[in-house]
Amino acid sequence: MSKIVYAPAFPAFGSHIPHCEPAWYQGFRSPYYRASHAAFRATVRAFVEQEIKPNIDEWVASPTGYPRALHEKAYAAGIQGVLYPTEWGGTRPADFDAFHELVLWDELARMGGGGVLGQMSINSMALPPVMQHGSQRLRDLVCRDVVTGKKNICLAISEPGAGSDVARIACTAALSADGTHFVLNGQKKWITGGTFADFFTIAVRTGGEGMGGISLLLMEAGSPGISIRKMATQFDNSHSTTFIELDDVKVPFENLIGEQGKGFKYIVHNFNHERFVISAASCREARLCFEEAMAHALTRKTFGKRLIDHQLIRYKLAEMARGIEATQDMVERVAYQFASGVPHHELGAQCALLKVQVSKTFEHCAREASQIFGGSSIVREGKGKVVERLYRCVRASAIPGGSEEILLDLAIREAVRKSKL
Repeated sequence: MSKIVYAPAFPAFGSHIPHCEPAWYQGFRSPYYRASHAAFRATVRAFVEQEIKPNIDEWVASPTGYPRALHEKAYAAGIQGVLYPTEWGGTRPADFDAFHELVLWDELARMGGGGVLGQMSINSMALPPVMQHGSQRLRDLVCRDVVTGKKNICLAISEPGAGSDVARIACTAALSADGTHFVLNGQKKWITGGTFADFFTIAVRTGGEGMGGISLLLMEAGSPGISIRKMATQFDNSHSTTFIELDDVKVPFENLIGEQGKGFKYIVHNFNHERFVISAASCREARLCFEEAMAHALTRKTFGKRLIDHQLIRYKLAEMARGIEATQDMVERVAYQFASGVPHHELGAQCALLKVQVSKTFEHCAREASQIFGGSSIVREGKGKVVERLYRCVRASAIPGGSEEILLDLAIREAVRKSKL
């Protein structure tokens, strides 16, 4: 009988305190990770520690956010390019898979909220429709500059009257009499990274009511008639949530992405990747709440003993760890589906349940970490400032990309559709 060969363990990396890192960081075996994942992990962590953490307080407080040049630095460091094929300047390793991307979002989230380099995730959501469905002209115009960090592209889907209900998009794109361009009128709301954008992948209504009337266009940010303003948000958002008004904005017909009337299909397929990205980052944010709370409990003394010596505090930490480790397993299970080539459109229910699991875990951990820090967690300075900032990020995990209620309903509707009695 041949001997079964199991995956090797990697040397311990990062914090040695249990549950402050994913299990494979701490010497436990995993079937998912290879040497290239470990090497990339070290690259991203070094970048976060050297380039972001020393500056994050300044950048999240700045009205202009973090410097755009940080994307070019991230590309030069071999980080941003890992998301894209070499055709457009990407730096994917030969064995690239979804676990390299999981490592990226996980490690970037260690900065502790604030959205620094958050535009990288927006690029990863707004660029695929152009890469997959855009003409060669559009790809040549956009892809290489975005991949290499010189420019940025944002998604412009949500509107004041259409959030999760994408089929209700009202922003119109009327075709000119000579068929050479569309004329856009309407509003877009909650558009993340709008002040960073050089381009927008924008959803518009080119036809009748419902999903069949929606198309995607590539809109250049400098086009006349576009008004963009930053919106104040609950959480520190150094790459900006914006409100956009469109007043007779002309977009060339050749900027149509894919086929007219197929925009809803492109958007829905793209949502599953977006939910995975949010989930990977938010799982680490939940873990960071645990890490901060654990370190505080090990040193802070109350009533003559350390916090960790109080049974109730240990219970809180144990509940946090239980939820985090279960959620990490779920993130990796979904990542394995992507890595195995399961089509994105078949992962709707999986990604929906994952995102809800992550946001609920993050909310629980943020609350319990705040309780453990006490008053230090309600001020934006001192030893509790990371937990304070993370607490304000919770709803930004639970709502964008589909609210918890919408996603839970989606998962069960998928189950009903596939059920055969």
